Amino acid sequence: MRVRVGAALLLIIAAAAAFNYFRPIPAVAAAGKLPPTDVVPGTAPALPWPSQGAAAVGVSGLGFVASSGNEKTLPAASVTKVMTALIVLEDKPLKKDEAGPTITLTDVDVQAYQADFADKQSVVKVQAGEQLSELQVLEGMLIPSANNFAETIARWDAGSIPAFVDKMNVRATTMKLTHTKFADPAGASAASVSTPTDLLSLGMVAMQNAVFAQIVAMEQANLPVEGLVINVNGALGKDGILGIKTGSGFDTGANFLFAANASIDNHTIVVYGCVMGPPTLDLAFNGARALIGAMSSALHVRRVISRNQSVATYTTPWGAQSDLVSADDVDLTEWPGMVLRQRLDANQIVIDKPLPSSTVEGHEHVVLGDYVLDVPLVTADPMYPPGRFWRLTRVSF
Repeated sequence: MRVRVGAALLLIIAAAAAFNYFRPIPAVAAAGKLPPTDVVPGTAPALPWPSQGAAAVGVSGLGFVASSGNEKTLPAASVTKVMTALIVLEDKPLKKDEAGPTITLTDVDVQAYQADFADKQSVVKVQAGEQLSELQVLEGMLIPSANNFAETIARWDAGSIPAFVDKMNVRATTMKLTHTKFADPAGASAASVSTPTDLLSLGMVAMQNAVFAQIVAMEQANLPVEGLVINVNGALGKDGILGIKTGSGFDTGANFLFAANASIDNHTIVVYGCVMGPPTLDLAFNGARALIGAMSSALHVRRVISRNQSVATYTTPWGAQSDLVSADDVDLTEWPGMVLRQRLDANQIVIDKPLPSSTVEGHEHVVLGDYVLDVPLVTADPMYPPGRFWRLTRVSF
């Protein structure tokens, strides 16, 4: 009897051990080590906003930083041409130093020049039959700010000015420029309106196009009929300013959408801004330069995650362990008081075969302003499946 009971117990133990051994290996989740939020140290400074008009500022990568808070829609004037150039370069892209297709001017272009000249608008002289490249028309539109060239390239791109203006407003909607409305491609109409914050957003997008950025950084250009034309941006090259567009001609004041290189903690950062409404362009230029200086003093570049920094840890029930480490250094431009947000997106892993070190098993999702980064995370050490003894004797379910 005892033998039978013992045999039965042995069979039960063997069956339990076999069941235990062949149960699935449990998935292991990573435990994060970084805080979900982190406030950038320091207090944001009081910026030197223009005494007349309004302004907004931002930073490459970081995006919008601050505005004067007194914005209202005003005629964008020739800053409108930034949207015109952006649409043309998106519809008919150019590579850097590429001239692009040839545009042959007609009597329509001559008549537009004559009408704009009679209206005392900013123009560049043209002739019927004159051949210009796409690049030359863009240069004539952006450097001396020729309204007639904006009209020419709008007709060439869309077939008619009204059709092109429709494109401009569709693009403004997709960019969420909620206070912007375009009525013409040159900004000669007072109905083409915007705000500093909207134009700041537009400028930051336009400057990502290498050809656009190259043109607005030019001090001058040569055109077949007009000859030498000079950039109307009188602040170009001062305090790191590398573009982008001026606008004036209405009794609402002058506009200046600008970008400038600033040296921040041994990094070159582009500071953006838009000033609208000072009585003169010189005052707009001075306002921009004051804002660039104040921004440069308050900005910092900080390494928020270092390569090989431990971001999370896998720990298995049988005692195996490996950190998840960052595959990259992450340097971000920071503005005091902004909030850095982080989230661990790591795989749950089942270690049923050896897992080598340096295996990508997730990302650290990092958000600061317009920065949205997914930083690859890799295993620091190899991990191995559980041994037979643990699989036979585990008691967890």
